Amino acid sequence: MSLIDVRAAIAQAHHEEWARLVAILTKRFGDLDTAEEAAAEAFATAAELWPVDGLPPNPGAWLTTTATRKAIDRIRRENKRDDKQKEARMLYDDDPPEPVGVIDDERLRLIFTCCHPALTMHTRVALTLRMVGGLTVAEIARAFLVAETAMGRRITRAKAKIKAARIPYRVPSAEDLSVRVSGVLAVLFLVFNEGYLATGPDTDPLRHDLTAEAIRLTRLIRALMPDDGEVAGLLALMLLTEARRTARISASGELVALDEQDRGSWDRELIAEGHALVRARLASGQAPGRYQILAAINAVHTDVRDTDWSQVIALYDQLVRLDPSPIVRLNRAIAIAELDGPEVALAEVDGLPLEDYHAFHATQADLLRRLGRSEESRAAYDRAIALAGNTAETAYLIRRRDQLAGTRT
Repeated sequence: MSLIDVRAAIAQAHHEEWARLVAILTKRFGDLDTAEEAAAEAFATAAELWPVDGLPPNPGAWLTTTATRKAIDRIRRENKRDDKQKEARMLYDDDPPEPVGVIDDERLRLIFTCCHPALTMHTRVALTLRMVGGLTVAEIARAFLVAETAMGRRITRAKAKIKAARIPYRVPSAEDLSVRVSGVLAVLFLVFNEGYLATGPDTDPLRHDLTAEAIRLTRLIRALMPDDGEVAGLLALMLLTEARRTARISASGELVALDEQDRGSWDRELIAEGHALVRARLASGQAPGRYQILAAINAVHTDVRDTDWSQVIALYDQLVRLDPSPIVRLNRAIAIAELDGPEVALAEVDGLPLEDYHAFHATQADLLRRLGRSEESRAAYDRAIALAGNTAETAYLIRRRDQLAGTRT
């Protein structure tokens, strides 16, 4: 096996084994910090030895054994001559490595621990990306547009808080499960949205690394909780949105609106998978939740035919009953404009408490443009441009503003 093949095997092992390894170590030693450090050291050792010794017959088992030894060595170095070290020595001497592939529930416990409501939302996202996703601190810092040292401190504080607060490493009880699952899904949706439309002016407008990671983690949740409708709904929503990724940015780096996208460039495999998930949820006969309705809206948008706006509005009507937030009402108004015209939609938009939200002003600007009210439209575009952080979206808004009749040069 060539050096390139070995490096590819290490990368694949990291992709497949990281969450499992951290989960096993956290269960065994009861400490996230120990688990993370030992897992990282095991992969560093693999990068050093595998190119020389060759790929082990069972990479997952090799990594588990190596990481366990690294964890025990770390405990011994810390000179903790207490019951914790005795337990570690017992595990090291007597217990065989846990078989690969039988600890899916451990990964689920890890995700729930990282997404515990005692942590702030940003901390939950960062900790999930590190512990479950296996992203480096530097990669997570870039996603948050903060310094690597600051992100490292944030993750360290989060692990310390979990330890000090004795946050349990377990799946919540049946009574708490639905509430806690929604918190996990909110974290994954936030990760996906940051990749779908990156907020930083100095980063790529689309972050495929983040959307791909969010989809991967949601697939993991789906595999572990196959009967949960909202998990299926979120996965479908992500797949149907990701399917349009390559069509969303023009060659000049400008955002491309849905009605202007090349449908032939959409990923049909992702669309087929997303549509199948939506159909399965509809066939279940169960009342849909927020993510399922959003997925159904995106299924309509990604149909082979042009968008059926009456169906989209009907779905938004369902969503408003579940989530009457101003942003949902704004998106519903955008759909109304396509069916009933910009004047009706503008009446829905005006007065929404979204003055600090760039999409609110962008929507106003477009509706005013369609009504021929160019000066008001220009002012709304200016407000949207000032608030927008995504470079592709900003370029799109500037072009639309400069195309207005009577634009000053």
